[in-house]
Amino acid sequence: MVRAPVQLGGACIALLLLAAAVAEAAATTPAVKAVKHKPKKVKCKDKKSACYHKDLFCPASCPRTCVVDCSSCQPVCTPLQPSPPPSPKNPKKHAARSPPSHSSSPPPASVAKHPPPPPSSTPTPTLPSGGGAKKVRCMDEKKTSCYFRQFTCPATCPQSCDVNCDTCRPVCSCDRPGAVCQDPRFIGADGLTFYFHGKRDRDFCLVTDSNLHINAHFIGKRNDGMRRDFTWVQSLGILFDSHQLYVGARRTATWNDAVDRLDLSFDGEPIFLPESEGARWQSDSSPPVTVTRSQNTNVVSLEAEGNFRIKAAVVPITQKDSMIHKYGITEEDCFAHLDLSFKFYSLSGDVNGVLGQTYASSYVSRVKMGVQMPVLGGDKEFSSSSLFAADCAVARFAGEGNNTASQIFEFDDLDCAGGISGGGVVCKR
Repeated sequence: MVRAPVQLGGACIALLLLAAAVAEAAATTPAVKAVKHKPKKVKCKDKKSACYHKDLFCPASCPRTCVVDCSSCQPVCTPLQPSPPPSPKNPKKHAARSPPSHSSSPPPASVAKHPPPPPSSTPTPTLPSGGGAKKVRCMDEKKTSCYFRQFTCPATCPQSCDVNCDTCRPVCSCDRPGAVCQDPRFIGADGLTFYFHGKRDRDFCLVTDSNLHINAHFIGKRNDGMRRDFTWVQSLGILFDSHQLYVGARRTATWNDAVDRLDLSFDGEPIFLPESEGARWQSDSSPPVTVTRSQNTNVVSLEAEGNFRIKAAVVPITQKDSMIHKYGITEEDCFAHLDLSFKFYSLSGDVNGVLGQTYASSYVSRVKMGVQMPVLGGDKEFSSSSLFAADCAVARFAGEGNNTASQIFEFDDLDCAGGISGGGVVCKR
């Protein structure tokens, strides 16, 4: 009779201890759930990327499981790798049934090189397969710290950029002072954007000074209901000292980046350049004239020592361009033309021409600003009778050096932005 109460009391004590353990576990559970993981720090491991070794953090949706998409410089979520199955007790017996992929976890490096696409809620822009931004190099041997270094064109101009060898960084070719691109869009020495349409199949003076005269031949077409031609610069005729330098784009139906469409000549003799980046031609004249390929095909740099340097790139009118601007380009002709970038080393204060006037000491812009497409007139003022004729109304060319009041115009220290839509370019030193 005495043992029964003792057994009952022991059972009660056991029940009380169990209840206390359950309560303690319940009290600690919320604290575990409240722990938040800090976002993981990740880096791009592609040395060619603009964000190489830059610290980035995983998104809130995957704070510990992300990698860097080096092409867009964005962290993207990656699914957790499935845990490998438990090792069988008898490996020999089960070896044939175990798939090879489960033998070990994939190495982290392969995930970084081929990240999965990001979630649909935060899409990352991608480039079409086989495409991508162009690679460019600094080709100025004098800039030893940057010479021949390779860069990727910025996202704003993936197919049209060059390297500023002074700052050693890629810059959009058509967004700097001295640029002439597209349906001719000019950026003057003052950094302002304007358009000069001219007329198709005519020649116009872009720059004229005592020892430099540059004419451009315009090609184009006019659609029904239009009051003006769509025009592009097809070639340049450059006069300096007693020399003539020509660079032009050949007529092309179907565009192929791998096919060179450049025409070059010096004093009437054709210039032949091997189709390889860095290939160089130099004249026997003094001072020398050099022509250097910036890419394997279609892009060259032309320089007359102490006078000028010009980058010329042959580009087509794409179907997308034609659709957006209603050019009406057909398969018969893609209107291959030149995108140009000028640098001048010895201009006088009296320089003139469509682009040259913006470098003059007394220049005041006559372009109507504040409009979407500021247009500069002056077809008659700048019209030349032929590509190598220095007979426009504002001609200054005499064929001899101007050693007095010369000015060097280099804009590598300018930081320019905007201008693609025609609204102007803002430049800061």
